[in-house]
Amino acid sequence: MTPDGTHTVTEIPVDEVTLEGELVVPPESTGLVVFAHGSGSSRHSPRNNFVAERLRERGLATLLFDLLTEVEDRHRENRFDIPRLTDRLVATTEWVRERPETSTHSIGYFGSSTGAAAALRGAARPETAIDAVVSRGGRVDMAADIVDDVTAPTLLVVGGEDESVRKLNREIYEALAVERDLRIVEGAGHLFDGPGELETVADHAADWFTTHLE
Repeated sequence: MTPDGTHTVTEIPVDEVTLEGELVVPPESTGLVVFAHGSGSSRHSPRNNFVAERLRERGLATLLFDLLTEVEDRHRENRFDIPRLTDRLVATTEWVRERPETSTHSIGYFGSSTGAAAALRGAARPETAIDAVVSRGGRVDMAADIVDDVTAPTLLVVGGEDESVRKLNREIYEALAVERDLRIVEGAGHLFDGPGELETVADHAADWFTTHLE
């Protein structure tokens, strides 16, 4: 036990492979955010880890994990296999629901880039019972065919200078039939690497999740 709760570096058995993950559960947390990273990234993503730390400061548990094994990630086509990534996310959600320290938590998804497509697709699956979704610079267009099935409140965060992705997010925002919001971080590009930009993303995400994960 660490001062901020349980911190477990863990192995998640999925699809006859083992995925690496890091689960942090602050004391008295009632909500858990599962991260779905983008193509070419991993659980070590500095941007996702920054957001995760901000979420934990707000009392939320977090799980960052690898959607692909190291061997799988060597093949670029696997990074864009959204159905496989979605299945991995859904299976991992089932795994956290079976763990005693998170079995009663409300669950949200935070998806980045292509991971946002997996997050929306996972949230559209009735068996996941997801309570909230946040997308950061998401390729949400890769989930356009299932937006009618998404029932979780959804926040889309996109950079004002990320023109093509901003347009795609606007289209999905208009198509969603649930509680939703679209936040434009003015001046930000796809990576939100300007001063204060990632902090803004983290604050938007933390506000959304603390509102909807009770």
